[in-house]
Amino acid sequence: MDEVIISKAIAESYIKDLLEATELDVAIVGAGPAGMTAAYYLAKEKVKIAIFERKLSVGGGIWGGGMMFNKIVVQPEGKEILDEFGITATEYQKGYYVANAVEVASTLCSLAVKAGARIFNLISVVDVVIREADRVSGLVLNWSPVSMANLHIDPLAIRSKLVIDATGHDCEICHLVTEKVGGKLRTTTGKIIGEKSMWAEVAEKKVPENT
Repeated sequence: MDEVIISKAIAESYIKDLLEATELDVAIVGAGPAGMTAAYYLAKEKVKIAIFERKLSVGGGIWGGGMMFNKIVVQPEGKEILDEFGITATEYQKGYYVANAVEVASTLCSLAVKAGARIFNLISVVDVVIREADRVSGLVLNWSPVSMANLHIDPLAIRSKLVIDATGHDCEICHLVTEKVGGKLRTTTGKIIGEKSMWAEVAEKKVPENT
């Protein structure tokens, strides 16, 4: 094995993928369970997509399950999705199914990539591209270590017809849109309403209702 050939193979293949991701149908920010699930279904329909994840690993916070017990609990609707991915979910009692968080994260990632999704880890979204008053037209990207080291390095931009904010609790892209652009969200206030205290049953219903 020649080290220089290895270096060229890594650099050239990565740059090829990155260049192809500069013009997308859908850009997804965040490679947690929601982002990877969305990527899987979109890629299956031959939509040109890519996920940008600021951390080294994918999966978001799902790896730790509940309080570092690496199990998750889903309701019947969630089990249907796990079944489609071939993820084992055992019934704890009626309406409650337990799955291994590590299996969930790794399987979602594997099947999303096999479906055609590209995942770029260690890339942070630092801004959005605006070309119309009420529409996000792309993302502004930089390496995550640049932000961590507080280096003054100019970012690069990609264009996308649609952007999905799959950053979870942080809703980073929604924050960018409301704070920097002055955009309005489809909420009762037009802004990020914020989180309430825990009520799992209501929260699970509100997520699809408000998405």
